[in-house]
Amino acid sequence: MRRQPAFDRHPARDDSRLRAVAEDAAMGRWEGARELLAATGADWDRRIFRLQVLARTGARLTFADTWAQAEPRSPHALALLATVQALRSMALPRGQGSGSEMAEAWQSCHAAGDALPADPTPYVVMLALLRYHSPDRDRQWRETMQSVWQEVEERDPWNREAHHELLTYMFPDWHGVAGEMFHWAQERCAHVPRGMPLHVLPLVALAESHRTRMKKEGHRYGLTVHPWTDNPSTQQAWVNWWTYRAPSMPHAAFHDDANYLAHAMSFANQHRAAAEVFDAIGPYATDVPWSYCGDAQQLFTRHRKWAVKGSAP
Repeated sequence: MRRQPAFDRHPARDDSRLRAVAEDAAMGRWEGARELLAATGADWDRRIFRLQVLARTGARLTFADTWAQAEPRSPHALALLATVQALRSMALPRGQGSGSEMAEAWQSCHAAGDALPADPTPYVVMLALLRYHSPDRDRQWRETMQSVWQEVEERDPWNREAHHELLTYMFPDWHGVAGEMFHWAQERCAHVPRGMPLHVLPLVALAESHRTRMKKEGHRYGLTVHPWTDNPSTQQAWVNWWTYRAPSMPHAAFHDDANYLAHAMSFANQHRAAAEVFDAIGPYATDVPWSYCGDAQQLFTRHRKWAVKGSAP
């Protein structure tokens, strides 16, 4: 296992081109974003990731608005504008139903979808809008969620971000009921081809269940018995995703998913095997899910050291 560098918290992670464009965007220049998104092509996973990072940069700036005004038919400009407007709408209280900010973002999603019909991105943004703004467990909004989900499936049936959005929608703290998120995650994994990162979905559900119990029960729940101990989802993710993935071609959100796997393996005391995952993560530790069990950086560092020690000859 090679020596690990310092922590790197940049949202672009190892996407060096995105880092440079995000710096330009922070200064109000959108030309780099246009070139980057055009070059991304139909790699929808990478496109969504890049749009999300750029939107975080532009939510409080106007470069996305200026670009869309300058090129009102550009699918890239419209997709970025929709993502930015969605983030702005999510700065408001959740669960309030459709307001002017959501309606504006929704309209931009439709415009982006019309400009590039094959692109699932606008519908992924719609999923996020519905999750955030939906009144609590509203049947009509849930039906709309399902219709938007079908639009994504028609374009990119194994879209990573869309699956995570729908899984989050099913969290009990959002719009789901007990057991729903686990059932859906396992059901999806039963059909997902090997080598795809969606096999991590049950670990996401497990981490959320742990977070919810910690929130409700506090010290009464504690950490003496980890829900990851002997849980088959960890081994399933290792076998069905990790061992079949293409290491030379990681997906855009690879580090998020690898952190979920490293976390699950660590708390299942599989330190020796986890060394390989930590090595692939490199400096890109994520707060979630480590922060659900304590200080994220301390826990990541501690378990990485144990992994290095466990893998030593």
